[in-house]
Amino acid sequence: MNSAIETGVLSLDKAGAFLPQQIVDLVRSQFTLREEVKTLKHQLDWFKRQVFGQKSERRIIDGADGQMSLGDAINAQQSAAPPAPVEYHVAAHTRRAVTKKPDRDDDSVPFFDETRVPIEVIELTAPEAEGLAPEAFEVIGHKESYRLAQRPGSTVVLKYRRPVIKIKATQVIVCPRAPVGVIEGSRADVSFIAGLLIDKFAYHLPFYRQHQRLGDNGITVSRPWLTQIGQQGMALLEPIYDAQFESIRASRVKAMDETPIKAGRGKPGKLKAAYFWPVYGQLDEVCFPFFESRRAEHIEQALGLTHAEAAVLLSDGYSAYAHYANKIGLTHAQCWTHTRRALFEAQGAEPQIAAQGLDLIGELYAVEDHIRDQKLSSGRKLDYRLTHAKPIVERFFAWVSQQFESQGLLPSNPLTKALGYARERRCGLEVYLNDPDVPIDTNHLERALRVIPMGRKNWMFCWTELGAKHVGIMQSLIVTCRLHQIDPYDYLVDVLQRVGQHPASRVQELTPRMWKQLFATNPLRSPLHTLRA
Repeated sequence: MNSAIETGVLSLDKAGAFLPQQIVDLVRSQFTLREEVKTLKHQLDWFKRQVFGQKSERRIIDGADGQMSLGDAINAQQSAAPPAPVEYHVAAHTRRAVTKKPDRDDDSVPFFDETRVPIEVIELTAPEAEGLAPEAFEVIGHKESYRLAQRPGSTVVLKYRRPVIKIKATQVIVCPRAPVGVIEGSRADVSFIAGLLIDKFAYHLPFYRQHQRLGDNGITVSRPWLTQIGQQGMALLEPIYDAQFESIRASRVKAMDETPIKAGRGKPGKLKAAYFWPVYGQLDEVCFPFFESRRAEHIEQALGLTHAEAAVLLSDGYSAYAHYANKIGLTHAQCWTHTRRALFEAQGAEPQIAAQGLDLIGELYAVEDHIRDQKLSSGRKLDYRLTHAKPIVERFFAWVSQQFESQGLLPSNPLTKALGYARERRCGLEVYLNDPDVPIDTNHLERALRVIPMGRKNWMFCWTELGAKHVGIMQSLIVTCRLHQIDPYDYLVDVLQRVGQHPASRVQELTPRMWKQLFATNPLRSPLHTLRA
């Protein structure tokens, strides 16, 4: 049969000679090929979107009738006539007000924090006054303009001059000891250690690049010394990380996810595939525990087997989270963004049907936008969700059931997979409706963990598991500082000096959230700060 088909178009006589089973096999083969073509087309469309198309699955819902969209507002603004100039009266004449463009690059307007940015003043002379005697002209004021400049490097060497004194009465020679640094016997000031860690983990600058920059600025140190200084600094911060993780474990509502990292040597020429399991607490704290795999047991190791009353774990669709929630008896909430993402990927196969589901989810996010804009309290947030979001959720799952019954899609169809994903997780997706403290998705956690893939693009991997653990410690503290509007540099300079003398029983006071309340107004500084002041 196959040889006859491969020769080209069959004649009626040859087709009539086919046995019934051959005809069935032929139809089945054509159906299989059609499905394979459909799958390959879907994959091709996916790759095209990755290269040329929209990356976000978020949809913008049209406003209510009579309400202008942002694009309409911009067009209307552009087409409207310019406003009439404002006029005000001065004695003897009328003067028009001078209007400046809001986006004008005006060098007379300060664009920086004068309390933090050093200013070098350059005095200029007036050419018109050259050659004139001082009594021939009068300076009646000054005009100022600003230029943003940059020095080749900002590294400073602190030179401590210690007097050697000879006591005449006793003939004893004495000299004061050098100040004790954060790391005893080290030539690194606390400001250098903090800057080293900030450059590595906040700005993703590997140690070898920092070493190159120091050499270009005339400073000769070894790369192993930089690594050693960084490791010693991170070891001092580890108790603070542990205290913050305990605070997160005690949160009633937690969000958890996982992100890959290559750390530690495996087979010859290979690095082991490991994972960070970031956990976001209810008090805007995040920690990045490191584990060697994506096994479900790591959730228990990270969160423990005890939980707060009415605890909720928010996650994506990974089954390990549901298993953990069932094991210890807490509520498992599901992320709506992952449901939306599945429908977004299904647009290549069924664009019209997938768009219907995406529009419904978009209405849910419009409700959340209103709650956030109005800054509703917990009670009002709950009422608003039940009134406006719950009917939309019911419509969405009714739509899901309708599509399963009416479409007759194959299990391999992306839309079928997206619908099944939503239907299987309905209970988890509805949790946020009845708990105002539960977010609609894990986007807040995904924004926080973005530092890991961003850093991975620069330092690529960690040579050891210890290095990966240190990455998790530093990102936990730095990201939490960002969440609480704390300058990570100021925080590290303070706690690196404070942690050695702070009572171990009160180490939680040094976590960024508590530190902001207790020490942020009067932090410990480096001697360099005193010199600059």
